Amino acid sequence: MKYFVTADTHYGHGKIIEYANRPFKDNDDMNAGLIKRFNERVKPDDTTFFLGDFCFKSGLHCNKSDFWLKQLNGNKIMVRGNHDNNNSTKTIIDCIHVTFAGQRINMVHKPEHFNPFFNINLVGHVHQAWRFKEEAGSVLLNVGVDVQKYYPITLDEAISQVIKYKKGLLK
Repeated sequence: MKYFVTADTHYGHGKIIEYANRPFKDNDDMNAGLIKRFNERVKPDDTTFFLGDFCFKSGLHCNKSDFWLKQLNGNKIMVRGNHDNNNSTKTIIDCIHVTFAGQRINMVHKPEHFNPFFNINLVGHVHQAWRFKEEAGSVLLNVGVDVQKYYPITLDEAISQVIKYKKGLLK
């Protein structure tokens, strides 16, 4: 079993293709591409943390998170994003703290809600604006699909990216 993390899939939100400069021809192409990429990596016994903005609030199937969830492999843990107040995700989770591979990690949607008591904060919300940011001695890693090649990443990969960033090997 592996643990994955991702954010800002925005299933059903065709305008996000333009807003985030996504390489998809239309909404259907984006939804199919994101689902395909997700299922290529995530297996049925894996768990994925979705750090917000899972699907959009209006349009075909957009307000039906179950429609999208049943197409994705594995177990899902949903953290609320700013668009998730108006869709059917219905999560009550605002942040998650985990210890994985000896690292204490905070997971939250908006970077401004990072926790300085954790060396690693995994975030979404900013789309392609940046991949890494440092705040109060903590490294924030954007795990959103727009900077992670439209794939979820494992927690091992997230930690590895942070370590390489701290060594100056990634920007």
